[in-house]
Amino acid sequence: MDRTDRAILDHLRRDSSVANVDLADRVSLSPSSCLRRVRALERDGVIRGYHADVDPAALGRGFEVEVMIELTLKDRATVETIEERIAGMDEVVECRRLFGVPDYLMRVAVADVEAYEAFYMSELAELPGIGRVSSQFTMKQVK
Repeated sequence: MDRTDRAILDHLRRDSSVANVDLADRVSLSPSSCLRRVRALERDGVIRGYHADVDPAALGRGFEVEVMIELTLKDRATVETIEERIAGMDEVVECRRLFGVPDYLMRVAVADVEAYEAFYMSELAELPGIGRVSSQFTMKQVK
């Protein structure tokens, strides 16, 4: 990957809907050369996809919670069950298994605090091997 590829990626990260002609102009390439590079970046898995930046509140998910989970049971079966169930939870926007403590860091998006409590009681509290759940609410999104 060279400077031009990095410039293409930088522009696409800011605006993935930019037209190829405009992108080519911004990185000083012909449109056909730019498109070849973009397609190569897609084919090589550098560009994994494109998405729309949607306002979570418009979808009834404007209340975000950072959730840290510590397990009491860490055997393979428990971990696989937890991860399978979490993957199926629509409210979970992101989940990472970590080294150390906590075992999991999740981002949950729901409508409001009442919706989070319902999600917590019906989904999170029912996961096997859960020892401690710590929920942190966002005061303000800075970046």
